[in-house]
Amino acid sequence: MTLLAHISDLHLDGSERATRRATRVMDYLRALPHPVDALLVTGDIADHGDEAEYEEAKGILTASFPVLTCPGNHDARPAYRKALLGEAPERGPVNQVHHISGTTILMCDSTIPGRDEGRLDAQTLAWIDATLHALPQGAPALIAFHQPPVDLHHPLPDSAKLEQPGELADLLSRHPQVAAVLTGHAHTAAASTFAGRPLIVGPAVTWTLRMPWEGSAPADREQPPGLAFHVLDDQARLTTHFRVVLRGLGGT
Repeated sequence: MTLLAHISDLHLDGSERATRRATRVMDYLRALPHPVDALLVTGDIADHGDEAEYEEAKGILTASFPVLTCPGNHDARPAYRKALLGEAPERGPVNQVHHISGTTILMCDSTIPGRDEGRLDAQTLAWIDATLHALPQGAPALIAFHQPPVDLHHPLPDSAKLEQPGELADLLSRHPQVAAVLTGHAHTAAASTFAGRPLIVGPAVTWTLRMPWEGSAPADREQPPGLAFHVLDDQARLTTHFRVVLRGLGGT
């Protein structure tokens, strides 16, 4: 069994509010009686893509468990690489593979610099394909990136989702070991399907999307930050539990 926590869209901008909300979630996770195997952060870690925002993120996201990240449309690849990953500030896609408790997790870069929409470019798709081909037969895998590849029935995220999702669907048809697709970007915890797999959209830390039937203003800044727990069992079945974090486990 693999136990993963999943957050998204911290939008750290140097403000006390953003820092407090991200810190609250991390305090909650660090205080769990049974630690998660890893934390996934599916993009928009910084709000402006500044190095200082990633330096703050690096401190907030420090934990005893692995923290796996991918960029979102608000992130800037050079600063992300330099300050968060300690790598050369290159502009190419930031794709990373991790092996966590028997599960392979591909953290993929679906960003298009300067645009809110996403796309898995040819380089990234080839990397996903080669990485999955190299896995032992039957070894479970998860794919994570920022923009959801399906409509979520709100005009804001649906206007900036993953473009050309059929390319990813075709790739997944050749790799049945992929148990689920995990994304962020939409600022709402959501569950759907894509290419015959579960598609889970992680909740946002910064603010929650108000759906059309909940009111006209999209950003609900009063909702507490959210997170998801994903359990991938020995049958490669994914079960997800959503939480809001009102305070830390210790009551703070």
